Amino acid sequence: MSTEDELRGDVAAANRILERLGLSNAFGHASARIPGTNRFFFPTRRSPGLAEADKLLVLDTDGNQLAGEGSPNTEFWIHARLYAARADVGGIVHAHPPACICLTQIGEPHRVVHNQGVAFIEGVPVYERIGLVRSRELGDLVTTAMGDSVAVMMRGHGITTAGEDVRTATVAACFLEESVELQLRMLAAAGGNAARMRVFDREEAKRGSELVAPIVARAWEYYSMVAQMRPLGG
Repeated sequence: MSTEDELRGDVAAANRILERLGLSNAFGHASARIPGTNRFFFPTRRSPGLAEADKLLVLDTDGNQLAGEGSPNTEFWIHARLYAARADVGGIVHAHPPACICLTQIGEPHRVVHNQGVAFIEGVPVYERIGLVRSRELGDLVTTAMGDSVAVMMRGHGITTAGEDVRTATVAACFLEESVELQLRMLAAAGGNAARMRVFDREEAKRGSELVAPIVARAWEYYSMVAQMRPLGG
């Protein structure tokens, strides 16, 4: 199997993970840069749960469709402009996880409250503009809001995560939703008083951040298995 075939398989698996684990349903998408190029594999305009490796499109950072049949999801500009701006990024996820959306709408920032949350030690910025990202200009705005972060929350919309490859970006998306779900549960248990929450300080978070990279492979293995076993929408 060629490297590109393996990459196609990872992109299809990443998209299925988003749907099977409840980060997205009919909408959302994961992509991967073709190494050493300005091109990336991207799914057609369907639920991420229906992504197929041999049906992926090839787009470039200027929004051109170079290969594949069908049309891309309309928010491909998020991916295109992030790849254009950040040479360090090899994989991107855009999803609509419910807990993250809730957090953006109560005006609370992301806080590190458990071990996996230390992946976001540098903070998770918020893209404040409401609406879909269907133009180059809006893709650039998301990219600017995200900066060098692992993730950006998009108010009332969802999240975008970026990593060295699509596996890392997918695991980051899963970790972020898990982290925010815990944060919201803690906030509710504290009667809405964020001051009562025990969060990791920077020293604690930095200590834990050393543990994140080694567990990406294990997390990907598990999420991939769940995606294979759980039926669409299950």
